[in-house]
Amino acid sequence: MPTPPLLLGHRGAGAAAAHPENTIESFDAALQQGCDGFEFDVRLTGGGCAVVCHSPEVAGVNLSVTMKEEISGLIALQDVLSRYAARSFLDIELKVPGLESAVLVALAASPPQKGYVVSSCLPEVLESLRVRSETIPLGLICSETPQLARWRELPVQYVILQHSLARRELLYDIRDTGKKSFLWTVNDRDDMLRFAEWGADGIISDEVPLMVRTLREKLGPGAGGGGHLHHLLCLFQAA
Repeated sequence: MPTPPLLLGHRGAGAAAAHPENTIESFDAALQQGCDGFEFDVRLTGGGCAVVCHSPEVAGVNLSVTMKEEISGLIALQDVLSRYAARSFLDIELKVPGLESAVLVALAASPPQKGYVVSSCLPEVLESLRVRSETIPLGLICSETPQLARWRELPVQYVILQHSLARRELLYDIRDTGKKSFLWTVNDRDDMLRFAEWGADGIISDEVPLMVRTLREKLGPGAGGGGHLHHLLCLFQAA
């Protein structure tokens, strides 16, 4: 029987948290609140440094043409890996091309011990990474149907779906091909239970306390790493 999904905070503890997203404080909060790990975004600075940042601009400054030292508060990817590699599942989303070499070097220096996936919505980034490494776990991020149409042909182990695209049969198809499914951003209790019952391998949420209460505390210590699908189904039917 499928086990309950990994519980991952969106950009750390999620947009609903007190801490700014994509920060050490938010990453720490996600783990303290009971997540198995978190998703975060990586971009490239003008000096070629891989940094944690969602938007292409920071305080009105174009990140891609600016040195890291010129923008306060940015975290280097290497710093995140060295801090969390031993205790967190990491979903490392690459927002732009050109990060491939920097990411592989950082992963070699601090290989995540609790699992990880390097994800992107850009097929060319995933294909470039596969050429450079046969073993790195890759994930295709899908927010629209045209992106989703390519999940079978791309060299990925994870299909990371915007939750509105999720269908029971699709998750079954993904599983039957030997791939894993992650769903984002799942902020509703009923959706959390439904997707877990369908066998999703990971759920990414802004509502971290709600996700933990729904999928871990209500099921006991097995959720996120074991436990029975029957319990999930009973909870879903009772909702």
